[in-house]
Amino acid sequence: MQLSVLVPTFCEAENLPVLVPAVRAALAGVEAELLVLDDASPDGTADVADRTAPGFCRAIRRTGPRGLSHAVIEGFRLARGECVAIMDADLQHPPEVLPRLLEVVASGRGDLAVASRYVPGGGTEGWSWMRRWMSRYACRLARRVTAVKDATSGCFLCRRSVVEGVEFDPRGFKIGLEVMVKGRWSKMEEVPYVFRPRRAGASKASLGPAFAYLAQLRALKRHKRA
Repeated sequence: MQLSVLVPTFCEAENLPVLVPAVRAALAGVEAELLVLDDASPDGTADVADRTAPGFCRAIRRTGPRGLSHAVIEGFRLARGECVAIMDADLQHPPEVLPRLLEVVASGRGDLAVASRYVPGGGTEGWSWMRRWMSRYACRLARRVTAVKDATSGCFLCRRSVVEGVEFDPRGFKIGLEVMVKGRWSKMEEVPYVFRPRRAGASKASLGPAFAYLAQLRALKRHKRA
């Protein structure tokens, strides 16, 4: 089963030399590619991607609208694999979870597999109580539109057919929530993983995405699914 791993980036040049070999090792024996979807990073992220594992990793120098969700939607269109996976470049999503996500889809247990902090075996490292509370509260709010326990997860894998022809709203960072609610899947499974601290570079978090998330939930109400 062919797999395309989509990694949206902005200023992640420090992390790619670690991430790319780790993803390749985790997917040993799998026919896979890694697409680095870069938003014109001034630190040369795309150049680093081109030099790292040629033939496996390729950089997409994006010229369209900026932002994680826009990048992922473009990646859906450019991916060659039968399946697509999305993960962050900063190693907060461990590459070792990818084969477990792929096994869910390859075995037929699900069309969509979500890496989850909030099922048994999942968790977080290095978070303050406030960040843990905010994350849990955000997932609780998402119960209005989906039963997925970790509805704010940024790491998931699905068949391309789940996202093909679907009109996604690329607001904020939560493209995964869009796929969970609007995607054309019939079965879903959450796979536990532990969310790690960022390896290098600065976080992109701010209040803007929080407000965009609330707006996204309102817009998704009419697409609500169990």
